[in-house]
Amino acid sequence: MNASDPISHRLLDPDQPVSALPQRQLTGSLRRYTLILLRWAAIIGQAITLLLVSQWLGFDVPLVGSAIVIGVALLVNIAISLTLPLDRRVSDAEAIAQLGFDIAQLALLLYLNGGIENPFAILFLAPVVTSATTLSKRVLATVAGLALISATCLMLWHEPIPWIPGVLFELPRVYEFGLLAGIVVGTSFTSLYAWRATLESRTMSAALSATEQRLAQEQKLSALGSLAAAAAHELGTPLATITVTAKEMTRELPEGPLSEDAALVLSQAQRCRAILEQLALRGDTPDLIHETLSLEDLLEEAAEGYIDRDRDLIVESHQDDGRLPIMIRRRPELLYALKNFTENAVDFAASRVELTARASRKTVSITIDDDGPGFDPLIRGRLGQPYVTTRSRGRSAGGLGLGVFIASTLVERTGGQVAFERSPLNGARIRCVWSTEALSV
Repeated sequence: MNASDPISHRLLDPDQPVSALPQRQLTGSLRRYTLILLRWAAIIGQAITLLLVSQWLGFDVPLVGSAIVIGVALLVNIAISLTLPLDRRVSDAEAIAQLGFDIAQLALLLYLNGGIENPFAILFLAPVVTSATTLSKRVLATVAGLALISATCLMLWHEPIPWIPGVLFELPRVYEFGLLAGIVVGTSFTSLYAWRATLESRTMSAALSATEQRLAQEQKLSALGSLAAAAAHELGTPLATITVTAKEMTRELPEGPLSEDAALVLSQAQRCRAILEQLALRGDTPDLIHETLSLEDLLEEAAEGYIDRDRDLIVESHQDDGRLPIMIRRRPELLYALKNFTENAVDFAASRVELTARASRKTVSITIDDDGPGFDPLIRGRLGQPYVTTRSRGRSAGGLGLGVFIASTLVERTGGQVAFERSPLNGARIRCVWSTEALSV
């Protein structure tokens, strides 16, 4: 990635272990058991409706033909239940086949009972919404197309709608067109809304999972001190035994090569013991030198990995009230966020990146400016949110905007807020603000 990339590609993905999320994770899938359960509900509902309309309301319903259509769905459901494992997720092809069968079965049942004039024609929305919330765009487009084609055919060809015997009921053609338009608009709107809402939910879930993974990795690094203390404790006993044995050998052996080897073992054992004592001390007692740092040290550490990128990196720190520079606690999540923002600025800068920290009695702010192309106004409102981006040809596949999302989330976890602005350098500016109490030791 460099400054010549399109501006809309500014958002970074994190490194490969976090950003390489399977696309299937974002499109979702559907268990076969769910399809079977929905079909059972449809079969039972169709049978009850058929009986109520014919027996209670007294409408002239084609019972035999309708019962055969419902019976076919019943047999298909039983056959699938007995021959295929219900706990498996269906492929796109099987999902299209099963949902296509449901649409065909509903269309045939409606054909016998008035076609699009039947109020239950609205049920075409059910398989479409099901595919929109759980399956891929290809399945959604196919199922929606089948539903709309079926509705159109039912407007042109259908049996008379069941009605009270001796009373003629026939809707004008223009009204039938209105019913078809309602089904088309309703199917399109509900399916697109359900698909978009589900995609946003899955994207946010995947991004939060990646954030948790990254934070866990950073916390593991910060826990190395405790691991060192535990290792020192466990190794202390065998090392003490080696030391005692080496002393006995040094005392008992006569002068010669073996005595010199024993003395060497003793000296190295004592050295190892001293090292383990230092590790145990670092693990049990915080090292003020390493656990705290100034704002300028924080910025220098964030920029340290990018000084060889052929960019001018300027680090500045200001204390507005003239007091001694505040000292802050070292936090792995804060360092990771600033490194991510800095890498983003360096990648897109033309020649200059500025990291500036400013502290007052109430707030601490850090700004990262570059002289690159800046943020695309079309996506500025979505910065800090996970969303699918498209990389230019020859670059990595589309990401989720996870780099900025993870960094922003980590800043918020430390009590700060992130803003994306236009830089005085005519590039991009990322500004992070905390209360002084949230960062200071």
